[in-house]
Amino acid sequence: MIPLPRSLRPFPSLAVILLFLAVVGCSPAPSGRFAGYVEAEYVRVGGPLAGALARLDVARGDTVAVGSPLFALESAQEAAARAEAESRLVRARAELADLEKAGRPAEVAAARAQLDQAKAVLVEAENDLERTQRLFATNVAPASQLETATATRDARRARVAELEAQLELIRMPARADRVRAARAGAKAAADVLDQAQWRLDQKTQRAPAAARVVDTLFEPGEWVPAGAPVVTLLPPANVKVRFFVPEPALAGLHVGDPVTIHLDGGDPVAAAVTFIAPDAEFTPPVLYTRENRAMLVFLVEARPNAFVAGLHPGLPVEVAPGAGAHAAR
Repeated sequence: MIPLPRSLRPFPSLAVILLFLAVVGCSPAPSGRFAGYVEAEYVRVGGPLAGALARLDVARGDTVAVGSPLFALESAQEAAARAEAESRLVRARAELADLEKAGRPAEVAAARAQLDQAKAVLVEAENDLERTQRLFATNVAPASQLETATATRDARRARVAELEAQLELIRMPARADRVRAARAGAKAAADVLDQAQWRLDQKTQRAPAAARVVDTLFEPGEWVPAGAPVVTLLPPANVKVRFFVPEPALAGLHVGDPVTIHLDGGDPVAAAVTFIAPDAEFTPPVLYTRENRAMLVFLVEARPNAFVAGLHPGLPVEVAPGAGAHAAR
């Protein structure tokens, strides 16, 4: 799954700020509450590869668990590429194994049989030479016959030595440089298979967290560009409250402080401050008198301590500093 940006609503416009100031009277209400609204950070799930939407596994309003399938793009080409890469890897590993081991038993047996035959021929040549030497010593055989018998014996010895070397070579594995090259080829084939598997996996996207399906943006059969989100999710932990604190009350509020969220017709919700804007949302073009400083409001964010089903994005709320809320349900 590709990294996905979180949706953050822009800071309120001047008109919105003025509306808040009109509501809260440029200072906390008599109840000590600050006006705000529920905001959400959506997770838009897409894929890094393009393709036609083959399957949509969720619908708007569904609740999904982490790892649940969301959608799948057509993947025939990626599946074929993976199968080809797997075949190439099998072949590369077989060639490497063949080079790393000694000769096959059949090759060794054939070489040994040739060597045994050559040794038997050598014994005959040596016996013939001995007879020729005795005949030559008694002047029965001419010198030419002795020379021929000696040359034959030497040729048979050379043949035996040659076959012994061949048998030793068959028993040995391939040269080290060929083995290294084969290992590198097998490693490259494994890397290609990993890439093919990754591309195939990216055609099916799963939920990165337990969440509610807010929207689906494509229908099966439609072409989905690379990187385009297909499903919009809202994990419970991504719900927060934004409220606005006048400048005189800002000094008593810090990140981590407990606050209480009040809903219309709902139980209070325990939350904690997670962010305080460093800059004011509205600055009037007048001197900062004690009265005018109350017109400066700062954006503050707080997250509930537990999931609350009634906190819908866009819902207006009131936030009071301090604890005292009921347990979130």
